[in-house]
Amino acid sequence: MLGDRQTIAGTVYGTIVVLAALMGGVKAFPNDLWGLAAVAAVTTLVLWVAHVYSHGLGESLNLGRRLTAGELREIAQREFSIPLAGVLPLAAVVLGAVGVLEAGTAVWAAFLVGLATLGAQGLRYARVEQLSTTGTVLTVAINLALGLTIVVMKAILVH
Repeated sequence: MLGDRQTIAGTVYGTIVVLAALMGGVKAFPNDLWGLAAVAAVTTLVLWVAHVYSHGLGESLNLGRRLTAGELREIAQREFSIPLAGVLPLAAVVLGAVGVLEAGTAVWAAFLVGLATLGAQGLRYARVEQLSTTGTVLTVAINLALGLTIVVMKAILVH
């Protein structure tokens, strides 16, 4: 998930997608962690496919020709950090589904893992861009603010 510099954007996007899907799904599946995990996983995969498809369309238009299968596969591989970002938060939910964690704990663990991922990606970006301390703090804060907005929405809408 931490990967190379080209995966930062996809990891941030994928983390936000999976957290938003979990937030929305908690109300629909209050007592069904398997259902919650499935909906969040499918949502993340569908949005990844849509992202790859739309990126492919844009690239095709920029090139003035249809993309080859290899070029489209390259885009899909490059953007694979989007669904990969969902693995750890979804693993927390699955741990709840199999009884290792209590349901509420599992869902909150998923959100905490997501927030940690967003913070780590902000630090990675700041390091790659060689930002000042202020720039680093702002980047991490913006990433965390996106995730915290979703967590706050979950707390308000579900509880």
